Amino acid sequence: MDTRRIEGAGLGLRREHLFPLEAKAPTVIDFFEMSPENWMGIGGRLGMAFRALTERHAFVAHGLSLSLGGPAPLDEAFLRRMKAFLDRHHIPLYTEHLSYCGDEGHLYDLYPIPFTEEAVFHVAGRIRRAQEILERRIAIENTSYYVRPPLADMDELGFIRAVLEEAGCDLHLDINNIYVNSVNHGYDPFEFLRGLPGERVVYIHVAGHDRESETLIIDTHAQAVIDPVWALLEHAYQRFGVFPTLLERDFNLPPLEQLVVEVERIARLQAHWRTYPLQRSAA
Repeated sequence: MDTRRIEGAGLGLRREHLFPLEAKAPTVIDFFEMSPENWMGIGGRLGMAFRALTERHAFVAHGLSLSLGGPAPLDEAFLRRMKAFLDRHHIPLYTEHLSYCGDEGHLYDLYPIPFTEEAVFHVAGRIRRAQEILERRIAIENTSYYVRPPLADMDELGFIRAVLEEAGCDLHLDINNIYVNSVNHGYDPFEFLRGLPGERVVYIHVAGHDRESETLIIDTHAQAVIDPVWALLEHAYQRFGVFPTLLERDFNLPPLEQLVVEVERIARLQAHWRTYPLQRSAA
């Protein structure tokens, strides 16, 4: 299997930008991310353009619907179709949200999992089974949430660490989600970040959001990245080293040229922090 390395600065692929990217992708974009649910069944002109991109560029798959924390049985038939899709497009890395989004049907949102020991074993078992079927080590993303899960045995940080250890999987680190949760739930985002196991990180997300009030942020991916999120990204590089980092933008899409400006900022930060290896373990 072709295992094109994910490195540098990336951009989430959206259909609005597919044909311009097919014609010529900006050189600053080192890799792309896509949600496989949006592409698995696509044929015709869109399917051909997508295949042309995956043949020329490195890709990572970021899932939306596996529902790792859900009560319904894990959809193993879906995972087998996913494996065939990933193999066909030479995509080595698949990531999913540490959340649930379905029971008897799809709920069209990402809901928090109770921070309990029982939930740790439930989710970890499903992750291990997904890895067996996909024949890949996967990564889970720390998610934003708006209501504290009831009946918690541990805090959010402890829950993430426990799942990673029990499942034997990696971490897809979302910097914006840490910032969003820090405002919504009143904690220090830098302290939270320092508590994560950096050795598990495989790549990073940054994104924008909508602030509804002083104490409420909605994780919309509909705005430009703000300065506190950039600062938190720099702290992650300083703490853990420079990881592949991707700009997410799902709604209120600007022209591709505007998104490239933010990708260029990621690339500049990466170049800067690669020159300071001794500071990677700084507190």
